[in-house]
Amino acid sequence: MARALGRLDARELDTPRARPSNAPPSPTLRPVSSPVPSPVPHPLFAADAVTGASSGSAHLPYRIACLCDLRDAQGRILLLHRKKEPNLNLVSPIGGKLDVALGESPAQCAQREILEEAGLHVELSDLRLVGIVSEQAFEGKGHWLMFVYRVLPPVWVEPRDMREGRLDWFAPSQLDTLPVPETDRKVIWPLMNQAYAPMHQGHAPGFFTVHIDCRDSMRWSVEQQS
Repeated sequence: MARALGRLDARELDTPRARPSNAPPSPTLRPVSSPVPSPVPHPLFAADAVTGASSGSAHLPYRIACLCDLRDAQGRILLLHRKKEPNLNLVSPIGGKLDVALGESPAQCAQREILEEAGLHVELSDLRLVGIVSEQAFEGKGHWLMFVYRVLPPVWVEPRDMREGRLDWFAPSQLDTLPVPETDRKVIWPLMNQAYAPMHQGHAPGFFTVHIDCRDSMRWSVEQQS
């Protein structure tokens, strides 16, 4: 049989129960605040992200940049004879690192670098992505991920000296005798020229992706080409 519940007196509900004289004091409860972890930037999009790659290239910064190939009406290439690192005393196209703090796109980076270094405003629609190059342990100083752009219409810039070096025009045939980086001479320029082959028939340029391992003896693998 169910046990009957006695009715509580109303005074028992309103009157607090007395604590026994020998009862320990109630502990004082304090709010516990959990430490808020500091935000950690995404490793790929840090300006100079540090990578833990395999031996020989661990802990090198990973930089994201663009290269810009500009031609004049005669087909000459606009190149910068650099007097600063990287590629000190070597000749290379206009380019630079992405402003990752602003969330800049590779095409926006190319547009900005062309304006800053050549003084030309190029429409984004005139930029064609023709290649993506990853260089592992370039010069033993860092890894690079580079977006290669061709400016489709011919342009003109007066040759001049600037903070980064000497900006001037060169015929494509001169690349064989110019002081260009080894990766450019052996890998990047040949792939760019292959990507440009369809343009001779009035078609859009092709596209490639390549990974270059610069540790010890240089090795590379073309991962995509069209």
